[in-house]
Amino acid sequence: MVKSLKKVCLKRPNAIRICAIIALFIIGIGGPIAAQTAHKSLRFGDNAYEKGDFSDAELNYRRALEKENAAQSKYNLGNAIYKQGRFEEAIPQFESAASSSVDPGMRANAFHNLGNAYFEKQEFDKSVEAYKNSLRIAPDDMDTKKNLSRAMRRLQQQQQQQQQDQQQQDQNKEENEENQDQQEQQDQQEQQQDQEQQQDQQQQQDQQGEEQKEKKEEQAEPQERDMNKEEAKKLLQVMDEEERKVQEKMRKMKGKKTTTGKDW
Repeated sequence: MVKSLKKVCLKRPNAIRICAIIALFIIGIGGPIAAQTAHKSLRFGDNAYEKGDFSDAELNYRRALEKENAAQSKYNLGNAIYKQGRFEEAIPQFESAASSSVDPGMRANAFHNLGNAYFEKQEFDKSVEAYKNSLRIAPDDMDTKKNLSRAMRRLQQQQQQQQQDQQQQDQNKEENEENQDQQEQQDQQEQQQDQEQQQDQQQQQDQQGEEQKEKKEEQAEPQERDMNKEEAKKLLQVMDEEERKVQEKMRKMKGKKTTTGKDW
């Protein structure tokens, strides 16, 4: 829960003296109207805060800050913004109040609420650190101790979850890389098979082309046909006649040679 500190100057004796000194300083430099206006805006803001009208409370606290840059106004503004669920905007108000206030009680409460804001944002490491800073000022504050214990448990759970998420990411990365390698190998095998298939198809096409070429050449050559019986007989007669003529010619030449020979 948010530890509220509605009117620091009215609730803490030490703070009363501090606020009185600040008021006297402001009056001394000629700013009584500004101080009174700031105090009035603070009172209006506190009334709205108590009624649960945190938007109106925020408006009045901002008006108070415009008149007087006081730690109390920053702290109360941080509470009003926190109550509206705007934790990111509340953080710088609590940080400024913790660093600028001279009241230990306000500083401890500012760090406490700063831890709450970081807790709501699930920034548990920063939440733990803020609670520790609060306990360094007010070591006996049980609310802060409880919140610190809760924040430390959530921080441990968060770190464990982050570790598991990282391990899962690493595992997924390894599986993706392995799947990618397998896919690349499969792609290479398929590519090689496609190339071999294309080569086989090309060889088949080349072979078919050669066969078709040879077939066309055979078809272009004159075809020899078998002679029938009559044609074969005529061919033999022609050959016999030719042979006879050759023999006759040779006999004549032989006889002629003998007759014209020299008589010894």
